Amino acid sequence: MKIAVSTNGTQIDDHFGHCEAYTIFVVNEKKEIESTEILPSESGCGCKSNIASVLQNKGVNILIAGSMGDGALNVLNTHGIKVLRGNSGEARRKVDEFLDGKLADSGITCMLHGDQGHTCSH
Repeated sequence: MKIAVSTNGTQIDDHFGHCEAYTIFVVNEKKEIESTEILPSESGCGCKSNIASVLQNKGVNILIAGSMGDGALNVLNTHGIKVLRGNSGEARRKVDEFLDGKLADSGITCMLHGDQGHTCSH
């Protein structure tokens, strides 16, 4: 299993579309993290980038994120990536919570488009 987390350093980024990178955790069948990979984020809005295809091609099954708009959520889901929104804090800790069955999607969609310098016009 591969779990991606939208990150800024070791922390979950507040907004998926503005993250610095995606930290990909490779997890074995014993639910142990075997390795990590840092995938730098392209500039621009996450929902209009090709990040869903890139993550899918890398074998990512799960994405843990802070806030996210409907566009990005729909694109990721279409690529077979389950999204868990509404998270914050250290990325590795949240992956451990997920592996322990203690993490779920908040179900809350980001409504900040147009705020905080977001300029992708949707």
